[in-house]
Amino acid sequence: MAEKKNKDGMNFGQKILYWLLLGVCKLIGLLPYVVLYYMLAPIIYFFLYWVLRYRVKVVRENLANAFPEKSEEERWEIERRFYKHLSEIFVDVIDMTSITPRQLKRRMHIENLEEFDNEVGKKDWVAALAHYGEWEYFSVYAIDHPYHNLGVYHPLKSKVMDAFMIHMRTRLGMEVVPMFGLGRRVLQCKKAGEQMALGLIADQSAYENTSDHKWRTFLNQPALFFGGMGHYAKRFGMPVYFLEIDERKPSHYTCRFVQIYDGVEDISETEVMDRYVAKLEEMIRRRPELWLWSHKRWKVKPPKDAVIY
Repeated sequence: MAEKKNKDGMNFGQKILYWLLLGVCKLIGLLPYVVLYYMLAPIIYFFLYWVLRYRVKVVRENLANAFPEKSEEERWEIERRFYKHLSEIFVDVIDMTSITPRQLKRRMHIENLEEFDNEVGKKDWVAALAHYGEWEYFSVYAIDHPYHNLGVYHPLKSKVMDAFMIHMRTRLGMEVVPMFGLGRRVLQCKKAGEQMALGLIADQSAYENTSDHKWRTFLNQPALFFGGMGHYAKRFGMPVYFLEIDERKPSHYTCRFVQIYDGVEDISETEVMDRYVAKLEEMIRRRPELWLWSHKRWKVKPPKDAVIY
């Protein structure tokens, strides 16, 4: 007889693992900030970088291709700072299971929030995000803006980790939507006349070259980008704001909403994405250690006849 599964797809054993994981993370998250980021994070850094050598080969290859003008010593310094930042992200994930709205507002300060609110009004809009800084902290926007804040995500293969990440992302007001169900959810909100903010992390590597995915030169290499951001912005007349982030100290950031499309300008979907890619590269070059170099951004290679924008 097959094991009985709940509506979230987990069987009884997976449920036990989920609650154990969540409980341990909540307990660790109650530790003081100094303990989390000045004691636990360095320990994680030591094991990730010096013991496990977690994706060091991928990181070095990415940095060498992205910054051929830099010396090996300069790239090594970026690499070292990146792994320290990555260790803080590991702690952030734990901490997000118990962080309070007040604490999160201290961690992610939106410098031009009042100006942005006046500008966007009651319009639907797109938040153009990236794996930079601490992207999960975008949940801070949902705290004081309790309409439909849709965060697009790729479901994880592990049912336990998938449920864990969904809990972490939704507990402060975000609504997570699987990528392949996004169009239906957007249409539902539009049909109901409900205001929404659509958060898209657009720096993942697209799976394959299709008519919807365009090749662009990004950090000195041809890269394939999903075209969803430009598609939804143009189809529904949604302005697009790039989230420009900087780090003040471990796990404390400032950010600004920078408009890259106003929702009415007569430009193509491709131009909307071009502007996103340009802003992203500019931000990465300013503080490269804050970007997620350990993911295989350039794993898909262009065919010989590819058109690269």
